[in-house]
Amino acid sequence: MNTYVRPALSLILLMTVVTGALYPLAVTGIAQVAFPEQANGSLVRDEKGEVRGSALIAQDFQGDGWFHSRPSAGAYATVASSASNLSPSNPALAERVAGDAATLYQAGQGPVPQALLTTSGSGLDPHLPPQAVAYQIPRVAAARQVPVERLQALLEEATLHPLIGPPVVNVLALNQALENLGQ
Repeated sequence: MNTYVRPALSLILLMTVVTGALYPLAVTGIAQVAFPEQANGSLVRDEKGEVRGSALIAQDFQGDGWFHSRPSAGAYATVASSASNLSPSNPALAERVAGDAATLYQAGQGPVPQALLTTSGSGLDPHLPPQAVAYQIPRVAAARQVPVERLQALLEEATLHPLIGPPVVNVLALNQALENLGQ
C-alpha cells in the first residue's frame, strides 16, 4: 500500500506547488513585464493622478449631465458580473426594457437605441455604439448648457475604430472629456 500512497501524495504535492504557486507567479511576472497597464487593471486616472475607474469596466453615471452606460444586470459590480439570465420571453425583462425605453425616450429622435436598453453578457461592457451615445447628446447638452455641436465633436474624438468590429465609444473616457470641457 505504501508503494502507491507515497508516490500519489508526492505527485499531489508537486502539482500543487507547480500549478498553485509557480505557474501563477510566472504568468503574473510575464504580464507585469509585457502588459503592465492591463495587468494592473487598465486604470483611468484624472489630471491629478486619482483613479477614476477602469477602461475595461462600465460605471453607473447618474444625472442628465452625463452620458450613461448600457444597463448592468449586476449593478456594475465586478463580483456579480453576469447577464440577468432572463429569457426574451420573460415578462420581467420585457417590463424592465419597456420602463427603460419610456425613461430614456426623447421626442423627435426616434426609438431608443437597443444598446441603451439591453445588458451585455458580462454586465460590465464599458463601450457603446456611437449611435447610442449620439442619442444622449440633446439631454446632456441641455443639462450642461453646452452646444450640441461641441458634444458631437467630442463624440467623434472619443469614437474608437478597432481593427475588427464596429466603432465603439468608451463611456468613462467620454465622460472624463466632458468633465474637462468646463475647465
